[in-house]
Amino acid sequence: MERESMEFDVVIVGGGPAGLSAAIRLRQLGLESGKDISVCVVEKGSEFGAHILSGAVFETRALDELFPDWKSRQAPVTTPVTQDDVIFLLNEKKAVTPPAWSIPKPMHNTGNYIISLGNLVRWLAQQAEALEVNLFPGFAASSILFDASGAVKGVVTGDMGVNREGKPKSSFTPGYELHARYTIFAEGCRGHLGKKLIQHFDLDKNADCQHYGIGIKELWDVEPARHHPGMVLHGAGWPLTDSGSTGGFFLYHTDNHQVALGLIVDLSYHNPYLSPFDEMQRWKLHPAIRKHLEGGKRVAYGARAISKGGFNSLPKLSFPGGSLVGDDAGFLNFSKIKGSHTAMKSGMLCAEAIARQLLSDTPMVEPDYDKEFKASWLYEELYASRNFGPAMHRMGTFMGAAFNFVDQNLFSGKIPLTLHDNTPDHCTLDLASQSKSLTYAKPDGKISFDKLSSVFLSNTNHDEDQPCHLTLKNPDVPVKKNLPLYAEPAQRYCPAGVYEIVDVEEGHKRLQINAQNCVHCKTCDIKDPAQNIDWIAPEGGGGPNYPNM
Repeated sequence: MERESMEFDVVIVGGGPAGLSAAIRLRQLGLESGKDISVCVVEKGSEFGAHILSGAVFETRALDELFPDWKSRQAPVTTPVTQDDVIFLLNEKKAVTPPAWSIPKPMHNTGNYIISLGNLVRWLAQQAEALEVNLFPGFAASSILFDASGAVKGVVTGDMGVNREGKPKSSFTPGYELHARYTIFAEGCRGHLGKKLIQHFDLDKNADCQHYGIGIKELWDVEPARHHPGMVLHGAGWPLTDSGSTGGFFLYHTDNHQVALGLIVDLSYHNPYLSPFDEMQRWKLHPAIRKHLEGGKRVAYGARAISKGGFNSLPKLSFPGGSLVGDDAGFLNFSKIKGSHTAMKSGMLCAEAIARQLLSDTPMVEPDYDKEFKASWLYEELYASRNFGPAMHRMGTFMGAAFNFVDQNLFSGKIPLTLHDNTPDHCTLDLASQSKSLTYAKPDGKISFDKLSSVFLSNTNHDEDQPCHLTLKNPDVPVKKNLPLYAEPAQRYCPAGVYEIVDVEEGHKRLQINAQNCVHCKTCDIKDPAQNIDWIAPEGGGGPNYPNM
């Protein structure tokens, strides 16, 4: 097919904090040198920020470097942390608050801010636009372009107006080829192109396997008497301890009488009957959590996978023609429960490496971004937290917390030992026949809710007459393998009700995929025990439209 093409110095795939920070830094460096660096950012969401989901307690270190005057520029970073608590839920009724001295130092939030990361991304997009970055929201990068030498030379955006059978409709518009001297991939966790690049260039051959969590978040309007702006609450324990699973939770009192809260379930869990969504609804019923919500109204919902392998799981960051930044590589600092400032810094470091090459007389095919990273505070920060995640995975919530206290508070992350966890999350499920069946109470419609009403609040929308973006490598696997062995866990780990096992006729079942519900969390691509589900980008502009998340 003949496609129109556009040429840029740098194409960036993904308009989150990493991608936009890279774009801004490239333009800043070009202007400082007196040379024009043309930059394009493609974003699959209908607008910048539409697909952004995070807690988020925000450390401003990278933002301070990118825009030292961010306050006068009216960045949406306005609610400082005023109260910082950690609790452990022992069971469905009891909780204990450990003394502040026993909490690992990186988890303290003095000087940080409670923000909507989606709103910060919208603001970053405005700053990028002012610097004449070419911004293309509503365009999904569908495939990678390679030159004759095998180097990446850009991407192709997805065709628009294709029906379910893959045939052009009357509204058909072919995608564009976006050519670049360097392409930066900033798709977020489990980017569908980043995943292919890691495999194609064998970028993770010297790294531990990546690990993930599924984060499920809600935003509530609460009664003024229950609202405490700047209050931060983190914790772990029940209900995940009932099933031997690990993870944690957050609850943040933001501005405008709102509370953001969520449960993060490590995708290394074992019981195939576990439903992260229902665990989240259950968790809210604990008296220590419920007291913040009673009398309030839930106004938004969303879910997103989190790359949490940290330093040990980082792949090689560059390859011929491009680089990975942000959660496409996995820059989350698990010990701080933060990834926004690290994502931004990774994008800035990549931009500095690429700008140096573009402005030199003899540019290299592969950006020297790994060198920039190893000389940065980002490297030091992630190295110091390298044991945090493996300790929790291998030792469990309480023993892992004890190890991390010693590592972080007594050794400042320099304990002469590196823990590893090399069992992929999709390999950890026990057989259904050996697992305890879990049942969940019917939601009350006041504090706990069902999946479909939750998806409605995510403003998710896809054109029904388009190819399904949740593809099965072998359509027989769900019923013939996953159902008898693992009770087909997709119907439970998906937080949006996308996957259902339905009866076709007596004695026969099939997997029904409700792709219109998909909130682009990527959990199915990660946790499917047969690795049979391949998440690919739907038409640009589809998916959730998160407000204030």
